[in-house]
Amino acid sequence: MIVYSSTGCPYCEKVKTFLKERNIEFEERNASIHKEYFEQLKERKIYGTPATLINGKLVLGFQEKKLNKLLGLSEEKVPIAIPSQVETNEASTDTLFQSVSESVINEVYDFVTIGGGPAGASAAVYGARGKLKTLVIDKAPKAGTLAITHKIANYPGVREEVTGLELLTRMQAQAKDFGAEFVRSTVLSVDFSDEIKKIELAEGTIKAKSVFIAVGAKAPSGKIRGEEEFTGRGVSYCSTCDAAFYQDRVVAVVGDNDEAIHEAETLAKYCKTVKLLIPTELKGDADLSQLENNSKVEIYKRHRVREIIGTDSVEQIAVLTDKKEEQVWDVDGIFLYLGGMMPGTDFLKGAVIRDEEGYVMVDEYLRTNVDGVFAGGDARRTPIKQAVISAADGAIAALSAEQHVNKRSKLRPQYS
Repeated sequence: MIVYSSTGCPYCEKVKTFLKERNIEFEERNASIHKEYFEQLKERKIYGTPATLINGKLVLGFQEKKLNKLLGLSEEKVPIAIPSQVETNEASTDTLFQSVSESVINEVYDFVTIGGGPAGASAAVYGARGKLKTLVIDKAPKAGTLAITHKIANYPGVREEVTGLELLTRMQAQAKDFGAEFVRSTVLSVDFSDEIKKIELAEGTIKAKSVFIAVGAKAPSGKIRGEEEFTGRGVSYCSTCDAAFYQDRVVAVVGDNDEAIHEAETLAKYCKTVKLLIPTELKGDADLSQLENNSKVEIYKRHRVREIIGTDSVEQIAVLTDKKEEQVWDVDGIFLYLGGMMPGTDFLKGAVIRDEEGYVMVDEYLRTNVDGVFAGGDARRTPIKQAVISAADGAIAALSAEQHVNKRSKLRPQYS
């Protein structure tokens, strides 16, 4: 039995704990640390962990029923717990994020960040270190773009390869060390009309002197049959995160905007062939001229993907051509940019000014049109979406919030 794992992956810990509690021996292969194991996953067209092989049969993720079945065990549930912070000597998302308590509802915070991704976590580090009473609210801490990224190798100062979730958890734990609080809840609505801002949760109203909107953005999902099933196993939304998996392979890129064209150009540096499918007319200032001269890129105008097909990972796509013919193409992966990356800002309604796609409008200090309210990361229109850019936005927003709360005439940088 082999368990392919990644450092910082909570579901990997669940699988290992499941097996240990049943005294089942297994070999662990950490794909974050050992490149050979990462390559083994690629060869099997597996683009996520945990991946458990039981007599050659694959179980992706933590699927207790399937594990029981393949191991011939009773389906009677045995409590499976992720090792605690004391046992692992590391913080985890589960230990950082707490339920909304009465004390949280009763507090008036100096600084509240809506979203716990790289922008929100970085803002919490700077806010809490700047002596602001800081709260982070996130509805799904493990579901953001960075959290689901398999491998990060280009974050400044982090020389080893880490999972996105591990990098994010490090940021959050650092903020907590400085005194930031983290709660898991969904923001229903906001009221920024008074000096004390109000953030409505199902549990009650959070009050804040300043607010940072850091909800992030992600590609719309569930529009293509098979998309959700194969996310992380051949379906991707970010070439920066996942291009390395497709070295010398064939991928499809689907989109009708500048982002899709840029991603196809990036992927062509890695892949043997990039098939760019443009379902409709190109939007905005999108320009195909660079790709038209790239021998690795095949451009298909007015072609739509109807279905994503595979067993354990993506193997084919069903395509409707410009002549309305159904075809099935062999591909190793598919990158989707349908409608682009959309910010999750609908809950704001008219509380701050947003553009036509929902991105919050801000100035160079990340100030919105409402005094004391800031926005950054993928919630604003950035030149390109990267964790380090979002983290920088968090720092700027927190310093701007500190200036606002303490009524300073200018921003005050943080030094040792």
